[in-house]
Amino acid sequence: MSFELFPDSTTLLVFGPLVLRYYALAYIGGLVIGWRWLRRLVQRDPVVATPIQADEFLTWATAGVVLGGRLGYVLFYQPGKYLYDPIAIFQVWQGGMSFHGGMLGVAIATVMFCRRQNIPLWGFADRIAVVAPVGLFLGRIANFMNGELWGRAAPPDLPWAVRFAHGGDVLRHPSQLYQAGLEGLVLLAVMVVLARREAVRARAGLLTGVFLCGYAVARIIGEFYREPDAYLGYLYAGATMGQLLSLPMLLLGLVLVARAR
Repeated sequence: MSFELFPDSTTLLVFGPLVLRYYALAYIGGLVIGWRWLRRLVQRDPVVATPIQADEFLTWATAGVVLGGRLGYVLFYQPGKYLYDPIAIFQVWQGGMSFHGGMLGVAIATVMFCRRQNIPLWGFADRIAVVAPVGLFLGRIANFMNGELWGRAAPPDLPWAVRFAHGGDVLRHPSQLYQAGLEGLVLLAVMVVLARREAVRARAGLLTGVFLCGYAVARIIGEFYREPDAYLGYLYAGATMGQLLSLPMLLLGLVLVARAR
């Protein structure tokens, strides 16, 4: 049993000059849901910010995600291509975003915003960490709908194997859905359960550390089912770029958890 995603699946709706794409919906949905949830989280004891400050942070977060995600993709994945054609860096509508770069962009934006607003950095970062899996989940669903970042070849008897339009005549693991479940739903459930406890929220940096560790582990596992990018392939010791970039996150997360304890 299998089904096919067609080449135009990146687009949900075309209405005159308006083109509505799945990836754009994922970004908008993740930012809006995260913002509305963040407004409530910052008011829980211990209070770290006001709802108005959470409103203002939305602009900073958007800039961090877009700029960091794009520059991260350029630097981590295809530096040679964009060095040869720098103008292509600004052609974001052609795709090419990196979560690790987006996370670094949001981290920088958070540090700058907290300093400017005189907000406790780790307490505010903890609240952001709770809502972040929402965007991860939506982003992976968009990857699946776009028929991109597909999985490795699956056993012929795998019931949920998928044949992607640009993936050749090969049944593949829907690795985007695996990652949506691990990086999105499972990690979100862990963060929500922990964030309900005031004792956990009071340990500044703990939730951020748990998020970093959780995402790193989920990404490393998910990469075992995902086909490596053709222009990178397998890297050191057979690892993928996503796995290698997740190792510093895991280390930083463990440091934050130990520091919070």
